[in-house]
Amino acid sequence: MKTIDLNCDLGESFGLYTIGNDEAILDYVTSVNIACGFHGGDPLVMEKTVRMAIEKGVAIGAHPGFPDLLGFGRRNMAVSPKELKAYITYQVGALYAFVKANGGILQHVKPHGALYNMAAADYSMALAIAEAIAAFDKGLILMGLANSNLIKAADDVGIPRANEVFADRSYNMDGTLVSRNIEGALIHDEELCKARVVKMIKEGRVVSIEGAEISLKADSICIHGDNPLALSFACGLRERLQAENIILKALR
Repeated sequence: MKTIDLNCDLGESFGLYTIGNDEAILDYVTSVNIACGFHGGDPLVMEKTVRMAIEKGVAIGAHPGFPDLLGFGRRNMAVSPKELKAYITYQVGALYAFVKANGGILQHVKPHGALYNMAAADYSMALAIAEAIAAFDKGLILMGLANSNLIKAADDVGIPRANEVFADRSYNMDGTLVSRNIEGALIHDEELCKARVVKMIKEGRVVSIEGAEISLKADSICIHGDNPLALSFACGLRERLQAENIILKALR
């Protein structure tokens, strides 16, 4: 039987601003990526989200991004490898403190937004991220875009990695995600998303935006927590996967 991790980006609220329906989504996913304060989240939100995840038995990952609160971490930035390593260490260390203080275990690290997409295409950025994680804890899993430079860098550095795929995003022929600025980048048809996920898990393939099939490996499926339909989709996707005899299980 096939197994898959179902993850969601959470803890992205900050101050007076609420993003997503974190507590409810935790009932349907097996892993969460918790924002670390740069693109979203704040100390109180981080602690609350960590506690909820531990209480519900959901595996925890750090979700570091660029220092871009106004742009929600989705704007490209020019940073050196030295800066990037420091950004990763700073954010992972902050979340780890809350996880440890609450008796939990940190499972993985997944970059956010523009940092994720840039590192998937730029090996030097991917390597900086992998090296920062390895220096912190070689047991942490680097979660990255399937078949991308993030996966290669993790292998080269010698840390565990997980190939991530997306239910609601369109793919280019090279396996990268279609830019959000392009029409068709986001898929809003929930039934189509579910069918794509099943195909990715069972066949290791997905139809690109150009209409041709491409190969990819799926270790974890992402649900975007800031999507207004995230809760409904998480519930529906879980039911579909169970109906397909696919076991939902955290990466560990």
